[in-house]
Amino acid sequence: MDKMVQQAIAQVLSEVYEPEFSEHSYGFRPGKGAHDALRQCLANANEGYDWVVDMDLERFFDTVNHSKLIQVLSEKVKDGRVVSLIHRFLRAGVVVNGMYQKTEEGCPQGGNLSPILANILLNECDHELELRGHRFVRYADDMVISCASRKGAERTLESTARYLENVLKLKVNREKTRISRIGGIKFLGYGFYLDTKVKEWNFRLHEKSEAKLKAKIKEITQRSNGWSVAYRQAKLSQLVRGWVAYFKLARCKGTLEGIDQWLRRRIRMLYWKMWKRIRTRYRRLMKLGVGKQKAYEWANSRLGYWRVSGSWILTTTLNNEKLYAMGWRWFSGLYAREYVN
Repeated sequence: MDKMVQQAIAQVLSEVYEPEFSEHSYGFRPGKGAHDALRQCLANANEGYDWVVDMDLERFFDTVNHSKLIQVLSEKVKDGRVVSLIHRFLRAGVVVNGMYQKTEEGCPQGGNLSPILANILLNECDHELELRGHRFVRYADDMVISCASRKGAERTLESTARYLENVLKLKVNREKTRISRIGGIKFLGYGFYLDTKVKEWNFRLHEKSEAKLKAKIKEITQRSNGWSVAYRQAKLSQLVRGWVAYFKLARCKGTLEGIDQWLRRRIRMLYWKMWKRIRTRYRRLMKLGVGKQKAYEWANSRLGYWRVSGSWILTTTLNNEKLYAMGWRWFSGLYAREYVN
């Protein structure tokens, strides 16, 4: 019931505030998304504003000042009952490990109201940055301010941090907030690199995003979770489609080809582990067209799983075409069709 009421409030607030929101805000807004924010960030860099302030708000959703948020809301929402109801939702508390905790500050993460309330509060910062003539992109609490020089970025950081802390009562994480060329930051999972041939910045896959992808692949292809092959294939297909749809702006063809090779080797290792008995391995290899003698030798092999998965016995029998026909999917093929730049 609470979520239904929150959603009703959020929809009305969206209609009220949407015309007031900055064009540089892209998070949780109709008709806008992460790709729009990324393209604008890239456009700023290619127009000469490639020094950036990568602003990090410390535990933003946990540290929103209720009094400040209610003050900002009251300037636009004149119905005191609605404002009071929102305040009650903010102060409702949370249950952590079975224990009730008061919420004197912050917006509940995952709540239906939190995204619109975050935009309402940070919209104050958006308009302040616009008044100062800054180029910036904000997606929820992720903010990148683009500057023409390092000195300009340093001045911008200090003035913006003062505004966020003194006026909006937020906490800036000074350790994670950084100034660098745009190639040194991660924004919405993407990295940036300078294409020296055309002397323009472009998108790349950030190292942390690559590591997260590999961690998800490992989870899907590990034997110990007890999943069926059909379930693993469904999970992998979902991951491939969703991941490529989001990261299709990045130039990462070579990276994905390498990840696919590693993925297929893990799939072969998975099958070898599943065929754990000698007679099962012998029977499976024979079915895949291996001669009796070689099937017997490999079925009795003492080599480790990873070694066998990269050997000719599996790369030729469970080759790429065979794995695809069995229902396995990978990234580079779909990426080649979806890549946008």
